[in-house]
Amino acid sequence: MSIPPRSGPLTGLRLIELGQLIAGPFCGQIFADMGADVIKIEPPGQGDPLREWGREGFPLWWSVVARGKLCITANLREAEGQDLVRRLVAEADFLVENFRPGTLEKWGLGYDALKAVNPRLIMVRVSGYGQTGPYASRAGYASVGEAMGGLRYVMGEADRVPSRAGISLGDSLAGLHAALGALAALHHREKTGEGQVIDATIYESVLAVMEGLVPEYQIEGYTRERTGSFLPGIAPSNIYPGSDGMVVIAANQDTVFARLCDAMGQPGLKDHPDYRTHTLRGQNQAALDALIGEWSRARTIDEIERLMIENGVPVGKVYRATDMLTDPHFAARDTIIEVPSERWPGIRQQNVFPKFSATPGQVRWAGPDTLGSHTEEVLTELLNLTPDQIAKLRASGIV
Repeated sequence: MSIPPRSGPLTGLRLIELGQLIAGPFCGQIFADMGADVIKIEPPGQGDPLREWGREGFPLWWSVVARGKLCITANLREAEGQDLVRRLVAEADFLVENFRPGTLEKWGLGYDALKAVNPRLIMVRVSGYGQTGPYASRAGYASVGEAMGGLRYVMGEADRVPSRAGISLGDSLAGLHAALGALAALHHREKTGEGQVIDATIYESVLAVMEGLVPEYQIEGYTRERTGSFLPGIAPSNIYPGSDGMVVIAANQDTVFARLCDAMGQPGLKDHPDYRTHTLRGQNQAALDALIGEWSRARTIDEIERLMIENGVPVGKVYRATDMLTDPHFAARDTIIEVPSERWPGIRQQNVFPKFSATPGQVRWAGPDTLGSHTEEVLTELLNLTPDQIAKLRASGIV
């Protein structure tokens, strides 16, 4: 397997990853994608549970989250394993972890202990509820954080229990905010030489994208409710049926709605007393959606898309993976790329994002299949351990 050279805006920085599953490791994935040297530490003989997630025999999620990382093993419950972490931290810029608060302190690897080794260290701590507060010690998963942050209540149909997205959105938002915080802390360190702790929670990461939900309730007493595929008062903007699939049409702005009416061959609709303003369209949303749905149902998705594009109306197919892999725009922008992999030759994954004009990131390899595949390389090159020393650590279950 040919490994491309490291590149990207974070080349030259090193991150130690102690997390597992999604939130912490997604933060690490962002850094690896951007060129940082990411060393992921897993428990020997066990590894990150994500290695086993997926349909039987296809743990493909791991290949994405662990891509570009140097994966080593170390038993953090033993003093010798803890010492290996301290020695790696001494030359690192960041450490990211998503254990339950207090766990690293129990192992002698809390911030105060690691700061004594490396005062410039930026420690990124991702958890369900944070390092402080009455809920800090609780176990926290994304599903609970999404509920506490307000997202779950507004997802789904009004007459059913709240739904969820088909992805672990809370974890990914927490990892994204953790990476943002880490890079802001890096800017501070460049000016002062001082490291610090980034406290990123799942529930607050979700709350951060909840728009005006809180002040809407506080000031006007309005509580957002589940509304399914549309937003109340924003019309027309919904998923509409075609004869062979589904399509999103978004034409709630006055000028765009006029263009939609032209595309539908009903130019007079824009002056209809129920639809001529944004407010009126919102008040008559159900009737307008039914009218558009009746028109769209008689046409193929390709025909609907062509008519909308010709008239400057935002439109989009509801994509699945098969659509992404054959879409010319995805291809033109290298949105999905082939990634070097020993286990899955030719595997295709989402590319590094966002794109940089001068220092583009790169996916150097898919998540390594073998547990501890880079242990000897890292311990030899970075800690100057001899093969005999590594063999003794392996024999005693430390690595």
